Amino acid sequence: MSAQNTPPQGTKARLLELVKRHGAPTVQALAQELDISVPAARKHLCDLQESGLITARTEKPGGRGRPQHVYALSERGESTFPKSYATLCSDVFRHIEQLFGDGAVLQILDARQAELHHRLSAAVQGELPERLETLALKLREAGYAAEALQEDGVWYLVERNCPALKVARDFSQLCQSEQKLYADLLGVPVVRESRIACGAPECRYRVG
Repeated sequence: MSAQNTPPQGTKARLLELVKRHGAPTVQALAQELDISVPAARKHLCDLQESGLITARTEKPGGRGRPQHVYALSERGESTFPKSYATLCSDVFRHIEQLFGDGAVLQILDARQAELHHRLSAAVQGELPERLETLALKLREAGYAAEALQEDGVWYLVERNCPALKVARDFSQLCQSEQKLYADLLGVPVVRESRIACGAPECRYRVG
């Protein structure tokens, strides 16, 4: 694991917690809260900025006075804190299934995938290898750690991360809907050979 991907520890982790709690603190306020020197706090903040976990902007205290840097969590910094979105999504799907029947969740997911198809179809163009590489790129941007690869003349789409793993484990309809989306975008049959939600190390799709 690279240093950039290692979760912050010690003082850096406490700094992240303080930035999240206070919204837009200054380095002086953070140093005082942690009982460390301003230069030490500034060094930790610079490291967190280089890791992409926080951002800095310049503000005037109360709209006047000398401008100061204040700090906020980046999207990546926010992701280091536990979220319950997956549990909420699974709970909502479960209630929908209870109220409207087994096919209701799949209908909702298919509607979502139709919207994604509309959004991605303009980019996923060209011959199959080009379409597959573009789709893998779009999936990487969405957190799937995806890549397109060819083995013995056969193309595969491989995903080494599932951003919605809990939902996928609770509702296999999510994986069915995604598989259909990939086939529609690529214009060829897509067969799933392994699934992270079933315990495999990757989701692997044979393409074509």
